[in-house]
Amino acid sequence: MFFSTVSDITHIMQYIFDILSNLIYFADAMKNIKMKIARVEKDLTQEELAERVGVTRQTIGMIESGNYNPSLNLCIDICKALNKTLNDLFWEEPTTK
Repeated sequence: MFFSTVSDITHIMQYIFDILSNLIYFADAMKNIKMKIARVEKDLTQEELAERVGVTRQTIGMIESGNYNPSLNLCIDICKALNKTLNDLFWEEPTTK
């Protein structure tokens, strides 16, 4: 890939920074209760959700409490089980500082 100007490089660096920042916010989103609310709305216990996605009840509890960051594959499985999107459960808009 060839960059014609410093401006091009600056834009690409900003884009990479934004992606990395969003990954940090993705991890922070794990500390909220969106997944728990979606689980309760589906009338599922932690054990029932765990069985549907192939993990332990403890894993679901740790995800809901923010003590475990699941793999992307597990996030997708949880979303499918709860009929939600990744954005619904695991994405949080960056806050301005």
